[in-house]
Amino acid sequence: MAACLAVTRCAAVPVAARRGPLVSCRRWSGASADTVYDVVVSGGGLVGAAMACALGHDIHFRDKKILLIEAGPKKVLEKLSDTYSNRVSSISPGSATLLSSFGAWDHVCNMRYRAFRRMQVWDACSEALIMFDKDNLDDMGYIVENDVLMHALTRQLEAVSDRVTVLYRSKAVGYTWPCPFSVADSSPWVQVTLGDGSTLQTKLLVGADGHNSVVRQAAGIRNVSWNYDQSAVVATLHLSEATENNVAWQRFLPSGPIALLPLSDTLSSLVWSTSHDHAAELVHMDEEEFVDAVNSAFWSDANHTDLIDSAGALMQHALVLLRPARVSARQLPPSVARVDAKSRVLFPLGWGHAAEDAAHRVHPLAGQGVNMGFGDVSSLVQHLSSAAFNGKDLGSMSHLTGYETERQRHNTSLLAATDLLKRLYSTQATPLVLLRTWGLQATNAVAPLKEQIMAFASK
Repeated sequence: MAACLAVTRCAAVPVAARRGPLVSCRRWSGASADTVYDVVVSGGGLVGAAMACALGHDIHFRDKKILLIEAGPKKVLEKLSDTYSNRVSSISPGSATLLSSFGAWDHVCNMRYRAFRRMQVWDACSEALIMFDKDNLDDMGYIVENDVLMHALTRQLEAVSDRVTVLYRSKAVGYTWPCPFSVADSSPWVQVTLGDGSTLQTKLLVGADGHNSVVRQAAGIRNVSWNYDQSAVVATLHLSEATENNVAWQRFLPSGPIALLPLSDTLSSLVWSTSHDHAAELVHMDEEEFVDAVNSAFWSDANHTDLIDSAGALMQHALVLLRPARVSARQLPPSVARVDAKSRVLFPLGWGHAAEDAAHRVHPLAGQGVNMGFGDVSSLVQHLSSAAFNGKDLGSMSHLTGYETERQRHNTSLLAATDLLKRLYSTQATPLVLLRTWGLQATNAVAPLKEQIMAFASK
């Protein structure tokens, strides 16, 4: 899952202009006032649209000009389909707070979403598990279709159309950075060239154009990335019977994690990460075979061994003696009856992290892809709002460096943890299985540690 927010500083002596051969310095005549924007957001997906909405609703940006560039058409749901989309996101309480701050969450609540109040994660090679929940059973998160989120954001962009201009079916094809050593008639701002040949200028350019961000590449921001040997299969599943369905389930199989996310009393969304070949097989199986494969993935004990089960049972017994009230009992996941026709698709997985910004790409096992992007938005808007209130240059290094540091600390930790978990659970080597079994059991027994994990993931 990818959510990218790369910021290019465009102050009088921009960082981008000091990155050597990756940046060209060209002259152009001064543009008219109506072609200069305070902020341009390149990319109008969930993260880019949220960025434009948040700025448009910020009281300190009421005298600013904001532009959102989106290559695709305007996305408005005239009518909510009876069929659920197979592309959903797990929205954390922190992300819901951001969306509420500019009114988008109200649209989501009036359409369709599902709250979950527990999350059970367990190992296919042992009995080890961890159960996340809250004492008062508050919502831990929300499963929302991406189409619903996009509709909500589009509606809120319409509400601030006097401050936010949106160019749909438009794409930025080139960027020209100001050069601090050029002659006086050169503009101090970044010039953006659109696909139709027109140009505009901006004081601050925000790249929200995906993990292959053109903005990041053009700015010369270094990026570390690799592709995993996995693809994710997504689908909409019908449960065998109606349930309260407020638990998010995830099991770590040797081939990759499988997750079942609640959509309604009778429907759940599947995200199954596995090898490329197996993913292709899953997509092309007939319905009965596919349903059997999903149920087996959640219920089968074929990967268990007597040694690991015995060692895990001893550890569990010791934890019960030490902390009898802290060890959560296993719950059984619902069984699946059928799959929505044509809802099965796959996409390759990878990992990416920008060394000098907050751009990122993450494995879906933590369900944090879009939440990381929304977290970037929340942080950047706070820094920019403060700068605007104090009359500072929006491209000033002082507040942009603060944003970068804040989000690097959060995102780097989450990216590293996610990658480690992916690798730790991709093996059936007995010593590692035993290590992760005991680690998972111990974590499940220590309430303060679980609370810290939940607090970190809820941002």
